[in-house]
Amino acid sequence: MKTRSKILIIAGSDSSGGAGIQADIKTVTSLGSYAMTAITAITAQNTTGVKSITKINPKKIEEQILFTCKDIYPDAIKIGMLSSSEIIKSVLTVLKIIKLKKIILDPVMVAKGGAKLINEKAINLLKNRLIKKTYLITPNIPEAEVLTNMKIRNQKDMIIAGNILLKLGAKNILLKGGHLNSKYVKDILFIGKKIKIFKNKKIKTKNTHGTGCTLSSAIATFLSCGKPIKKSCELGIKYVNQAIKSNLKYGKGHGPVNHLNSFKLNKKFL
Repeated sequence: MKTRSKILIIAGSDSSGGAGIQADIKTVTSLGSYAMTAITAITAQNTTGVKSITKINPKKIEEQILFTCKDIYPDAIKIGMLSSSEIIKSVLTVLKIIKLKKIILDPVMVAKGGAKLINEKAINLLKNRLIKKTYLITPNIPEAEVLTNMKIRNQKDMIIAGNILLKLGAKNILLKGGHLNSKYVKDILFIGKKIKIFKNKKIKTKNTHGTGCTLSSAIATFLSCGKPIKKSCELGIKYVNQAIKSNLKYGKGHGPVNHLNSFKLNKKFL
């Protein structure tokens, strides 16, 4: 099988394999593309929570990105966990050098079990500078609430929050609605001022560890292959829903999704 494109993933490592770099690599590979990585942090975690976070030296993160891109230039970049302002500054520095348009930011702030993964100074830098440098951001409800300083209770609030993020400089936004108490999940895509709502029946399971990482990596993969943003988000959401439906039931807490579901997806959607 020939790889379709090359994706650089800038994110933290999840020792349990369900989220972070591990989920990103599985997603990109399952969808037929080539994954490269720059690790920003090492976490000791499992399905029940995060035990510890070890940050990588910002200069070493720069080296990982620049040395990799010098040899294999990516078609898209997916950015996940950036736990400090120093790390975000380093990423901003290298993005100026790389000059790539297809940058997808998943603003990871809190782990599925509730552990905080990013400090306030880093949140402000992400909000005021990094968002403007990306092509698409993919916040969930709690992340959007932090970025907009508002409570999101329904679809109307989601649209208000999306417009606030646009004013902050976001070019395109996929605001994920999975945290709302509803029978259906409504993910809202803002393409500039245009809105597209993806509506899917909510799958009843606690095994959703790594869905945010998986979705943003899937979208980055489809974008890197030349698909338009609307189609990339649609296919990414379908991929994640298929992965959740497997309901692996690994671990005692929030278990992972099944990234290998793409074999069915390839025949049906690609």
